[in-house]
Amino acid sequence: MISGGGTGGHVFLALTIARSLRALGHEAESIELVGSRRGQEALLLDGQGFPFTLLPGRGIVRRLDPRSLRANLGAVAGLVSATIREIADLARRRPCVVVSVGGYASFPADAAAIVLGVPLVLVTIDAVPGAVHRLFAKRAAANAVAFPGSGLPRAVVTGVAVRPEITEVDRSGPGVARARRELELPESRRVVGVMGGSLGARRLNVATLGLAERWRGRDDRALYHVLGRRDAGQLRAEVSARGLAAGGDRLCYRMVDFESRMARLYEAVDVMVCRAGASTVAELTVAGVPSVLVPLPGAPGDHQSANARGLLDAAAAVVVPDEDCDGDRLASVLDGLLDDPGRLRAMGEAARSLGRPDAADRICEIVVTHAR
Repeated sequence: MISGGGTGGHVFLALTIARSLRALGHEAESIELVGSRRGQEALLLDGQGFPFTLLPGRGIVRRLDPRSLRANLGAVAGLVSATIREIADLARRRPCVVVSVGGYASFPADAAAIVLGVPLVLVTIDAVPGAVHRLFAKRAAANAVAFPGSGLPRAVVTGVAVRPEITEVDRSGPGVARARRELELPESRRVVGVMGGSLGARRLNVATLGLAERWRGRDDRALYHVLGRRDAGQLRAEVSARGLAAGGDRLCYRMVDFESRMARLYEAVDVMVCRAGASTVAELTVAGVPSVLVPLPGAPGDHQSANARGLLDAAAAVVVPDEDCDGDRLASVLDGLLDDPGRLRAMGEAARSLGRPDAADRICEIVVTHAR
């Protein structure tokens, strides 16, 4: 059983571990994923070939106003209900191991595993462990962590498991040309990709619209903007109102609500602009992609800033604080990078030196060791 979810990053991690276990010879039907009804799970897990269960519950709001307190009471009630259900389910089915990828959606199955004595393996992908994993770490059989210094007991540094197609990214000349043809991008221009996660990031999206306005007269630039499902309709309306329709002006500006071909996008771009979630950072390093990272402010434990710091210290990325991220700042940073191909090459090499393409296999070794 693989528990956790709530965000696209958690779901992709769970799927990656499931696929790696299947590659080791475990039947897909024997690997169940457990997540949340409120997250991205229903959309992202459907049709992937693994049984999955979606439980009630929501994350805790980290504010003290009356509305947030009421929401948190509902969140706690939902998690209690889901936990009782999972205890009954695990008692009946007795999985040989529970693997937790984190997020509030992991709590019910993780708690049930502890109550019933089922081995629990925690997979922590952020530089700062989340609340659920800090709560259960001492009772877990093992802690697979992405970075040294997590402070968790029995920790084994594995890196972050990334999807198999990311490990096969080809950023050579032919690979770039092929990817740009598939994504309908010009082969001769400098290409910038922007992505704020599966739901999107309002700050990045608004800054990218400002960037497009500043570059609308450039015939040597292309923007590939992954809007995210949450605000896509509103953003497209804003693009239309500003006269920035895709293909308009001299700038090549392409927009998609969601991009399932991330390997192709990593091949096609010269640089990515994105948040600093652990899964994103891991994919950038395995693929060897230079990046401009805008850490999410207010993330628990400020873990996105910690995630970004490793790339910044290795000169693999430029970090722009969220409050400074607007069209002018992006234009200034990106023009400096795109006008210096040597620096971009060095950033890509530095990123790749940090990558752990074998992380999924190492995590699965730990899982199999503790399964019973």
